[in-house]
Amino acid sequence: MHPYIPHLLSDITAAHRTEISEEPVREISFEEEMEEIENWIAGEEPDHTFGYYCGLEADNFPPPAQLTKKDMKEVCKAFKHMMFTWNIDISLPKNFPVALQYSFLVKTLNERTMIVNSGFTGFDYCTGNAPDCVFKEYCPCLKFWDDLPEDDINKITNDDAGSLPF
Repeated sequence: MHPYIPHLLSDITAAHRTEISEEPVREISFEEEMEEIENWIAGEEPDHTFGYYCGLEADNFPPPAQLTKKDMKEVCKAFKHMMFTWNIDISLPKNFPVALQYSFLVKTLNERTMIVNSGFTGFDYCTGNAPDCVFKEYCPCLKFWDDLPEDDINKITNDDAGSLPF
């Protein structure tokens, strides 16, 4: 085990959300709800990063090359549990190598996000456009993409929306 791992695991444990705001969820009008949805659609970003809320900094995590697979698995497990305490989830491919899982989890610390008191929010990096996906050969959409007729692929890759027709 890398000598830094126990300290890192301790920091991750300390980053767990221990209190949920006691403020009651305020009722909002239909107009306010629509405004929030419009802001989200317009790409308006939340004010703070996940690291701001949990207190962890990506710079404090060693590069994957300095860790063993076992070390990274242990950190990933602890990190995902910590995210769960913040009502945050991350969607990663099932066949994703542990070094990439580790890297994407650490990357969330620099991502702007909204913390919710009920329900979940999440990090989902897949756009559905397999050729341009950040997951590359691990993209879960590849199995669907490979089954599409060539004409549909050309339409999708030339379309500004870039979404799959299913």
